[in-house]
Parts: sequence; structure tokens; C-alpha cells
Amino acid sequence: MVVGRKWILKHHFDGEVTADAFQLVSEELPPLKEGEIQIKTEWISVDPYMLPYTKSMSPPMTMIGSSVALVEESKNSKFPKGSSVISYAGWVERAVLNPETKMRTMPMCVPAPALPPGMNPSLLLGACGMPGNTAYFGFLEICQPKAGETVVVSGAAGAVGSLVGQIAKIKGCTVIGFAGTDDKVAWLKELGFDHAFNYKKVSVKDSLSHAAPKGVDCYFDNVGGEMSVSVMEAMNKFGRVSVCGAISQYAEAKNNSKCILPLCVFKELKVEGFLVPRWLHRWQEGIMAMAGWVAGGKIKARETIMEGFTNTPHAMVGLFKGTNTGKMIVKV
Repeated sequence: MVVGRKWILKHHFDGEVTADAFQLVSEELPPLKEGEIQIKTEWISVDPYMLPYTKSMSPPMTMIGSSVALVEESKNSKFPKGSSVISYAGWVERAVLNPETKMRTMPMCVPAPALPPGMNPSLLLGACGMPGNTAYFGFLEICQPKAGETVVVSGAAGAVGSLVGQIAKIKGCTVIGFAGTDDKVAWLKELGFDHAFNYKKVSVKDSLSHAAPKGVDCYFDNVGGEMSVSVMEAMNKFGRVSVCGAISQYAEAKNNSKCILPLCVFKELKVEGFLVPRWLHRWQEGIMAMAGWVAGGKIKARETIMEGFTNTPHAMVGLFKGTNTGKMIVKV
């Protein structure tokens, strides 16, 4: 008998993200049917999108998420025993699944891409995975940056924002980042950001007046709210805004921010939200491009690693409290 453990989301969050919304349960795994595999999770990704996505679901349920896992047993020739996979089965320690089952827009499981030698498999959940492709496609395809332009990134010390800023530098842009602690600001400067500010200590408006006197051309938005209003007020005509997330508002019942629509009209801004599965047909392209930049030292990928499957909910809480720098990840 093989026993698997998984985290159940018991109920929706009432404002703040708390660990007591989760319950750890054990279950006996069924024998494999033809086409199925048994996986053992090695790394779990914890991401901001999980909160708004679960709001449209009906708890109690297995908490959603992606992971890097090892195939322990297999009755599927495409996923041999001992191979590594990227799984979208959620917060599970062990599980039996059919890899070809669809999870919204993603398959339940895909073979893990091969990374250059010496690169940790955890990067497949960060710079060389979904967050990496979010930065790569979401910034390059929507903002279409040009050398010499000024780019602003909110949530710049997070898994996606830190990568966007480095890609913008590769493309020859002046890059301004906003983060929530002095340590994160110092790290952004180490990454090559031209300017970085602690938004809790200085106003966004005053910071951009100093750092972008000729205005902002591109804005990659992870935060939303008042920060985004201030950035868009500083944008040049025909500026481009890529809306990746709105973490400042995910847990809020109401949005009290100033309306941005007049800014969009009078500055003639292009503002486009996106979900990264839009580029599933080019997924491998993004992963290989990001892996090449990481291997070549052009992009530095930082991880905040929490040890132990039982600590996964605490990693989620930490993510929304801003305790992570770079990618928040759990080592099972």
C-alpha cells in the first residue's frame, strides 16, 4: 500500500492569506491503470496567481499549483519510470494521475525540459518555467521594448519582475524597479537595475520624477492599485503597459484606486492584460531562451526556498507578506 499526502484548501480566504485555511490529509493511492503514472514531488511552486484562481473554485479541494516530480511507477510509455516531469496536480506529495488529463489550459503533466548542466531542476518552476515565460512573452510581446526606452517594473523583486528587469537591460533599456524592502532594493541594483526604490519609504511619483525625467515608455505591472496609477501618470504618449498581476488587490474586497481609464485615453496608452498559456505553442522557445540567458550569466535567478512539504502553506503566507526575494519555492 502506498500512501500519499496532499494539502486541501478548506475554504476561501477572508482577506489575509492564512495557513489555517489548509488541511493536510493522507490517502491510499490506487493501483496504476493503463496510461497512468505515480509521481513523487520534489519541488513545489508557490505563486500569486493561486489566490485569484481559487476564488472561482469550490473548496474543499486539493490546492492548485505546479511542481517538479519524479516518476516512481509508470504504465505510460511517454513517461518512463525514473524520468522527471512538470506536474499541475497541485500540492501533492505523491499521486497517481493520467498525464494527459487537462487542467484548464494545461495538461496534467509534461516531461521536464532538459536544462544546461549544473542548473537546479527547481529553475523549471521559476526562471526556466512558467514565471520565466511570463516575463519573456508578457514583456517582449506586449511592451515590445526598444533600446533607449525607459521601463518600470512593479513587484520588481519577485519571481517575474526580477526577470523582466533583466530582460529589459538585455534589450538596452533604462530600468526602474519598485520593491518593498531596502534589502530587495539593494538586490535589484546588483541585478543591474538603473534605479530601484522602496515604495514604502518614498513616493512613486517623486521617484519617477527623479529617475525618469523624460517619462516612462513601458510598464510591467505586477501590483495594480495606487502604484500603477502613479506610474501611468508618468508615462509618455503611446506608452505600453503589460498587466501581469494585481497582487495588491487580490485579497481586498473593494478596489479604491483612482480610475486609470482617463490616463489610457489622454496618453493614448496601450494597456493589455495577459495569461501566459496564450503562448503554449511557443513554450519551449521561452524556456530555452531563458535557460540560455541564465547559463550565460546574463540573467541571475534567485530563489527563496522553504524546506518540507508540511511548510507549503507557510510559503504561501510568506509570499503574500513579501518575505520572498525572487521565486518562492518549497523543497519537498
